[in-house]
Amino acid sequence: MPELPEVEALARFLGERVAGRAVGRVYPVAVHALKTYDPPVGSLEGQTVAGVARHGKFLDFRVGPAHLVVHLARAGWVRWSDKLPALPPRPGKGPLALRVLLAADAEGGEGGDGGERGTGAGAALSGEGFDVTEAGTQKHLAVYVVRDPRDVPGVARLGPDPFDPAFTLDAFRDLLGGERRQIKGVLRDQSVIAGIGNAYSDEILHAARMSPFKLAAGLSEAEVEGLWAAVGSTLADAVERSRGLPLKDLKAEKKSGLRVHGRTGEPCPVCGDTVREVSYRDSSLQYCPTCQTGGRPLADRRLSRLLK
Repeated sequence: MPELPEVEALARFLGERVAGRAVGRVYPVAVHALKTYDPPVGSLEGQTVAGVARHGKFLDFRVGPAHLVVHLARAGWVRWSDKLPALPPRPGKGPLALRVLLAADAEGGEGGDGGERGTGAGAALSGEGFDVTEAGTQKHLAVYVVRDPRDVPGVARLGPDPFDPAFTLDAFRDLLGGERRQIKGVLRDQSVIAGIGNAYSDEILHAARMSPFKLAAGLSEAEVEGLWAAVGSTLADAVERSRGLPLKDLKAEKKSGLRVHGRTGEPCPVCGDTVREVSYRDSSLQYCPTCQTGGRPLADRRLSRLLK
């Protein structure tokens, strides 16, 4: 699942290529993925892309007066191409959910003014653009066309972003203060902190040398400070590793940079102990017993306690 570092990299990569360009065609191939109808998706055609932003795990393309907001869910991705076919793609059972083609006329006018650029239905297409795809049979990818990104329910519910200057140690301490849940679940809750998912919550807890089952409200001051630092450094390092990479390499870079997540049975790169796993119904977490739980393996999640 793309998380904050990958979506940040996508936003930067795409922003460099589409800002100031006009949208030529938008093809909503997977109708189930389109969650809004007003404004219509066709209203984006002929409009200038002012830029690409990120809200948690949401991509936000500012197109004229509207926003094209995409949530990639578990198996979604964005693929850039310099040579997309001009013919409309056929709806089917394939992974393609949305195609956006840029207009050939890249001159005239500055991006960001939200105005028309004379590239309506008859505009020539450049061949440049991107596909939004979703692998697998479970289709959860979501596309919204809205006037304000906060009109998207998932964006409206987001907690503070770890890269926001307001995400201070004091603010983090306040977020955890009333939480009687396990810290793993708190870190993944998008209404508490935006952008952290299953993979990077594992990595953050490993960097902080903290059990994923520890109660958030019970953390000591030293533990809160260490966890806050681990959030910032882990995410910043992941974004930096992705800087300048083509989109096709981002997934491999994420996997190669993970120290415990997805590495069950492998040696911990810090202490050499074997990375272990706790399975959920539809996901799992990984951790190092020596680094995080005093050498003791965690029990099944249903027990929510350490094995004795």
